Formats: sequence, structure tokens, C-alpha cells
Amino acid sequence: MMSITPAASPAWQALQTHAKTMHQITLQDLFAHDEQRFDRFSLSLNGLLLDYSKNRITDETLQLLLNLAEATQLPQMREALFTGEAVNLTEGRAALHTALRDPRRDGAVGGDMTILPQIHAVLDQMQDCVQRIREGDWKGFTDEPITDVVNIGIGGSDLGPLMVCEALRPYAHPRLRMHFVSNIDAAHLLQALAGLKPQTTLFIIASKTFTTQETLTNAHSARRWFLEQGGQEEDIAKHFVAISTNPRAVSEFGIDPANRFGFWDWVGGRYSLWSAIGLSIAISVGMDRFRELLAGAHAMDQHFRKAPLARNMPVILGLLGVWYHNFLGATAHAVLPYDQPLHRLPAYLQQLDMESNGKSVDRQGRAVHYSTGPIIFGEPGTNGQHAFYQLIHQGSHLIPCDFLAPCQSHYPLGEHHEMLLANMLAQAEALMQGKTQEQVAHEMQEAGHSPAEIAALAPHRVFAGNRPSNTLLFPKLDPKTLGMLLALYEHKVFVQGVIWNINSFDQWGVELGKQLARQVLKDLRQDAPPSPHDASTQALIQTVRRYRQSS
Repeated sequence: MMSITPAASPAWQALQTHAKTMHQITLQDLFAHDEQRFDRFSLSLNGLLLDYSKNRITDETLQLLLNLAEATQLPQMREALFTGEAVNLTEGRAALHTALRDPRRDGAVGGDMTILPQIHAVLDQMQDCVQRIREGDWKGFTDEPITDVVNIGIGGSDLGPLMVCEALRPYAHPRLRMHFVSNIDAAHLLQALAGLKPQTTLFIIASKTFTTQETLTNAHSARRWFLEQGGQEEDIAKHFVAISTNPRAVSEFGIDPANRFGFWDWVGGRYSLWSAIGLSIAISVGMDRFRELLAGAHAMDQHFRKAPLARNMPVILGLLGVWYHNFLGATAHAVLPYDQPLHRLPAYLQQLDMESNGKSVDRQGRAVHYSTGPIIFGEPGTNGQHAFYQLIHQGSHLIPCDFLAPCQSHYPLGEHHEMLLANMLAQAEALMQGKTQEQVAHEMQEAGHSPAEIAALAPHRVFAGNRPSNTLLFPKLDPKTLGMLLALYEHKVFVQGVIWNINSFDQWGVELGKQLARQVLKDLRQDAPPSPHDASTQALIQTVRRYRQSS
């Protein structure tokens, strides 16, 4: 563990000095003077290609970043992650999500001989459940097979399963429809239930503690809907399953104890899709494909653990993020999948990154005096091109981008996919190359514009270029490739948390709002004057009361 802050280390200070030099060097110059740049700044693993040549780095930059990784004890922290040390310091827990995708059924992880057998026992339990549902043997209270599965969760219990089910929809069972409910806004639940039949609907209640307010509110409303639509109390056992560590609360809800799938306190919510939280994924695509997803993640785990830092995909992506965020002034990062099935990937990565590294206190409890945790955003291409790319190309912010695309589509139609790929490659090239005022003037002159028009309009058509990006290409989006991609980003986030000396595995920042909401809820329900709040909150509570009474 670091005794000094990263920013006080000689490695950090060397990067600060180097950054001043790099401000004078453009990507256009780097490519013009190095024909081997792509070969030196790209990596490949099992068909997944990472091209990071369009970054504002030289060999010296990379070496200085690797020096920072060593100075912040990344190799030691990486091993601590895999061997089950309590890397989540504020909660005294390991973060052993990598064990969830370990194919071994026995052997010690972090000295614990029980973890792998427990993990595989749950996977076997999932296998039995999934097989019965997919083969039509799981019958509802009218002896009809299940046709609709409603996953009720929030945060990692929703974002991961939803994202993966969308991404792997080409592999989905043709009879089964998946629905996801997370928001406590009743519109989300009621819209999901519209058109469903209780006798053929299965609900998955995904809550580690079985106390999460949003999830339990939605679960109890779903339970009432089920009973009001013809189900009986004894039918609850056939139509509700739970993923939880709280057997008593699950039984009190009416769920058969045999249909409770457990997991462990070392499984963080945003790392939980690999556990029983992924039951909806397995039901949709089948247990074999779910295991392929795990295998892809495990392959990336092994690469991250064993590959040298200089040839390590998660390490490289993490270091590049630190380079831009702390030394070149970037505060945001865009994730741009050119694949419609990955349309929920940016939202998933928002939680993974921003909940993990949105911290302002280091592992020793000291306030940090350097920036941590970039703003993560994105949309699928080509939609994003017609929304926020303007700011990325010509705005005053430096926003590094990740472009992702399969080279083959599950949905071939005419030239659609070729056009999609052409747009992605062109956007990355345009961000890097830009367009000078001289080029704009020449184009306008060739198009017949007058000198006055050129003088007036050319500045608006100039692209500065020198905007960095990574490109991730893969043959086709299949379960194994998706597993690799998701584990890649998990480990990237971990790398950055280590370098910033922060705890990437807690999320205390979500607690205060929850605590205050309990009191505000009481104040909204009662007629007495609200309990003491600030003047704004008190006035807003009174306004809500007034509007609700007048409706």
C-alpha cells in the first residue's frame, strides 16, 4: 500500500514534465514519422484486436506510464485481487468476481478451499432451472410452459443482465421473452407487465440482501399483480425465484427455498452478472452459452494476470485513461459501440467505471488532490454521430473515445454493415487527422465559393484533429467475445483505481440520498409540517403535497 500519494511520486512528476513536451506533438506528426506505429501500438487476444496507435503517446510516454504502474504497486495489487486479499478495505472484503468464471471445480482461491465448489454448485443449480424453463418442463399454475421472464433488480442486478441479454439476442430462445424492471417509477413495472399472462410469467427477484427499496417495492407490486390476475398464494412458488443471500426474507415472500440462488458478499453488484444474477442471461441464451461468456471473461482474467504490463490490454487501456485524465486535462471518455446489440454497453460501463472510481478519498482515508474517475458516456454508432460527435470533433473539450465493432453482423442486410464499419473507421480517422484551414479553403475554392465566402466560412469548417481514440475489433459478437470485452473493462477500471490509490470496490456515495429519502417519504405522506429540511427541500415537499392533493 502506498505511503505517499501517487501525485508525489517521481514517476508522476516525470509524466507531468513529459506532458508539456507532448502538447507540441500531434498525432498527424507521429503517424507521418512512423510507418510501424500500428504494429507497435496494437495488441490481439483470441481474435480481439486493440488498436491504440491513435493516441497521443510515444514509446517514452508508454514507458513513463509503465513506471507509474510499478511505482503504484500495480503488479502486487493485481495479484492481491486474484488471491483473495481484502482489496475492498472499507468493507474488509475480497473482490473475487474473477473466481466466478474460473472453470476449475476445486482448488484453493486465496487459501479458501470452499469457494470454487460453492460457485459451481450454484452454476449446477442454475443449469437445472434453465433446462427446465427452456425445455418447457417448468409449468405455471395452469400447467402451461413459461413464455415470459421478468427480472426485477437495480444497479448491477439489472444493468449487466439487461445489457448481455440485448447483446446476445441472436442466441436467445425463440419462445422466451425477457423483460427487465429496475426503476421504482411504476411506469417501468406496469409497461413491462402489459400484455403478460400470469400463468406463463416467471419473476426473478434479484437482491443480495432482499431489502433494496426499489427492488422490493417492485417485487411486492408484481406479487399483487400476480394474485389479482388469478394466481393463488400457493402458486407464488411456481412463478417467483430469488437471487439473494437472505433465505428468511425469501421464504417470507412465498418463494420456494429450492428456488433461491445464493451468492456471496465478495460479489460486488457491478461485478455480479457472472454469478446467479446472470440467471436471466442463462435462461435467454442457454447454460452452454452462459458458460462461454464466463470462459471469455476467464481468458481475459488470465491475460491480465499473466501478460507483461507493456503487452497487457487492461493495463494499457487503464494507463491511457490516466494519461489523458491527469496529464492532458480530459474529464470525460466516450464509449462508442458500432453494433446495435451493444446499445446498453455504455450505460453498463457508466456504473462500472463511475461507481467504482468516483472517489475523492484514497485508500488511507486522505483527500485526493488529483482528478479521479472520468465521466463515461456513449451511444451506438451511427446514432451518436448525429448527436454529440460535434462536441468531440470541434468542441473545446478533449474527449478520448473507444470505438468497438464486430467485423461480421448477426443481421446481414445489403450494405448496412459495411456502411456501419466505414463510418466507424472514418470517424476515428477524422478525429485523428482533422482538416486544416488550407484544406478547407482549397475545397471551397474547388466548389466555386468566392474569396469572401471562404474567408467567412472556412474557420467554421476547420477540424483541429489530434483527438485520440482506441479501436476494438472482433470477428463477431458471440458470448465468449462479449465476456472478454466486459472483463477487459473491469480490469481497466481496477488498474486506474490502483494508480489513483482509491478503493474501486465500495460505493458509499449512494447511501446518503437513500437515508434522506426515507425521511422525505414520511414527510410526503403526512399532513403535518415537514420535519426540518433546508428551505428549498421544505418548499418542494409542500409543493408536491399541494399538487398531489389537487389532482
